[in-house]
Amino acid sequence: MGITKLADLIRAEAPDSISHRDISDYAGKVIALDTSVVVNQFRAATPLSSPLRGLFFRTLTFLEHDIKPVFVFDGKPPVEKLPLVRRTRGTLVSWVPAECRCSHLGVPVVQAPGDAEGLCASLVREGRAHAVASEDMDTLPFGANVLIRQLNAKKDSEIVEYSLPKLLEALRISLEELVDLCILLGCDYCDKIPGLGPKRALALIQKHRTIENVLLNINRETHPVPHLWKFKESRQIFLDPPGPPTPELVWTEPDEEALVKFLRPIMKEERVRHRMETFREKRRDLREEREKEKAAGHCRQTRMVDFFRITRKRNQNEHVSVRGRKQFN
Repeated sequence: MGITKLADLIRAEAPDSISHRDISDYAGKVIALDTSVVVNQFRAATPLSSPLRGLFFRTLTFLEHDIKPVFVFDGKPPVEKLPLVRRTRGTLVSWVPAECRCSHLGVPVVQAPGDAEGLCASLVREGRAHAVASEDMDTLPFGANVLIRQLNAKKDSEIVEYSLPKLLEALRISLEELVDLCILLGCDYCDKIPGLGPKRALALIQKHRTIENVLLNINRETHPVPHLWKFKESRQIFLDPPGPPTPELVWTEPDEEALVKFLRPIMKEERVRHRMETFREKRRDLREEREKEKAAGHCRQTRMVDFFRITRKRNQNEHVSVRGRKQFN
């Protein structure tokens, strides 16, 4: 589910930690995908269709741009998350069908021992991935230096990138303090203190630095602390997520014949083959374009439409930042 109102807080208090990208900016980059979130999105959007269809098309879009995705799936949820799983059952798919762990696309598939976000963030911290692609903001308190949202197959999609180092610098806090802030805002692993808005929670962490010190300096009548509050256990999950060494990550060419056979129950053979042909043609064209730019000694030129799109989004962020300072409590 993520961190309550963290994205709003960042837009208001640390807008410079946000940038807007084009999908081609990630060519040659390893991106760890919180794949359980992606599957849930496909299930919510098309409940009568297999999520594998959406995963097939989206993955080929990544590959034709020479993005190297890693599919990371949720494992067993931590005990602290079980109350949330029970509350959201029926609205959130907490399991992923085995067929979505398709290896015929040539993409490495890894199952996390716990939540996928923790393992994704570990891959970034270890230098094995450039960024995490997820819609859940809790990737940041897990320690991923770069979080990408809205990385999908839609043309001219507004891809949003968050920089953890810039965020910590703007908020004047450490990673450990960000974790405590996220717990105060509301996370998946424990209840939150009622009545603490984002701006107030940030001010308390900036002043007192830890939840333990915050508890000594708030009014317990207006901000009652949850009974048997497991904030320490939640903090430990973020700062030291469980995880064995990740196996070697290997990418291969998609196996068209295996994909045709595998997808036959949900997709016509002609459609699969047509998409594979389009994938190969577009990847070749994009590679040739990049080689020409490299030979000419310059990077990809920003299209005029991209310039106005990015500038418009930056102006919107600045507007939200000013307005947010007035509205947050």
